Amino acid sequence: MAHEKNTRKKGGVGKILLVLVVLLALAVGGALLFAHNEISGNGRPGTEVTVSIPQGSGVSVIAQKLKDAGVIRSAYLFRWYVGQKGAASKLQYGDFTLQKSACSYDAIIAVLSTYAKAETVRVTIPEGTTAIAIAQKMEAAGLCSAEDFLKEANEGDFSEYTFWQYVPDDADAPDRFMKCEGYLFPDTYEFLKDDTVHNYVATFYAQFDAQITDEMYAELKKQDMTLPQLITLASFVQEEAGNSQDSNVAQVFRNRLAADSPYPRLQSNTSSYIQSDSDNNYLWNWVAPYYGGWDNIPENIVAAYDTYSCKGLPAGPISNPGIAAIKAALAPQPNEEAKDAYFFVTDLKGSYYYARTLSEHNANCQKAAQVNKTVNTEK
Repeated sequence: MAHEKNTRKKGGVGKILLVLVVLLALAVGGALLFAHNEISGNGRPGTEVTVSIPQGSGVSVIAQKLKDAGVIRSAYLFRWYVGQKGAASKLQYGDFTLQKSACSYDAIIAVLSTYAKAETVRVTIPEGTTAIAIAQKMEAAGLCSAEDFLKEANEGDFSEYTFWQYVPDDADAPDRFMKCEGYLFPDTYEFLKDDTVHNYVATFYAQFDAQITDEMYAELKKQDMTLPQLITLASFVQEEAGNSQDSNVAQVFRNRLAADSPYPRLQSNTSSYIQSDSDNNYLWNWVAPYYGGWDNIPENIVAAYDTYSCKGLPAGPISNPGIAAIKAALAPQPNEEAKDAYFFVTDLKGSYYYARTLSEHNANCQKAAQVNKTVNTEK
């Protein structure tokens, strides 16, 4: 009797397994059928819609826009298919007319691979341009108001981009001037007229996101460095150099930021207490006008950005650096002169003088002053 019981139990388990296998087969079959119909465009034809693809959009953004417009039903499947076809680099930006639910993926890719003629405005953003200056350029180009651009750049949701998860919200960075500063990548862009402010900002952020590779994120983790720290440091490299001296200047700043540094402050005139129109000073030239004057700047902002008083890096970037400055800040390749230096000074001829001690730095300042005197005399 016991033997018969076991036989019946085994038979019951076998039936359950068979049912599970059948259900799994049906699920897989259904998924495959859905994928086939979706890729082939076998859905019921719908109305035509216009899909606007902003410049700099990645495949994930394009797929989501197509799904939102009802052209496709699966953003994930479209991304996978584009990857299988190796068609990502072919996809263009602009306004495209597509039919809901009835376009095959090949047909969609073909349409999106054709440049869509649209009225555009070209805007060039030099490396080291501040967020406020970028907003002003967008307004001057007739695309949107500077106020609307900054509001969206600072308050909009751009979580589709990888870098966005590493940028703290205002509540977590109360002393930071602007959330967007440092991440509006400088480049030359062709913007669609009458596009949304969100898409204008997204164009900058998409380009920034494309610059920061997986290898760079891995290097940041290896150095126990955050992305905001990297971009903040890069913005100082951009403002103090932005040339062949990027690595040397980056090394000087990194020497000052080291745990055992005898000079734990950056002491850079590009962000300081100095109130002079002739200086390239973030606090004086950009933050003060934003608040309506120096005396109106919140005390915590001044304290967080005056590199002569705050230790380490300030609360945020002071401009939007280019990729060369970012790479130099992440992994500088200094020459021997700057390798162990804590100071540098420049002259009007563009020469850089590096020093390890304050006395050496003071001597270099005298050399630079002499060169400057000669240059001014020649003028």
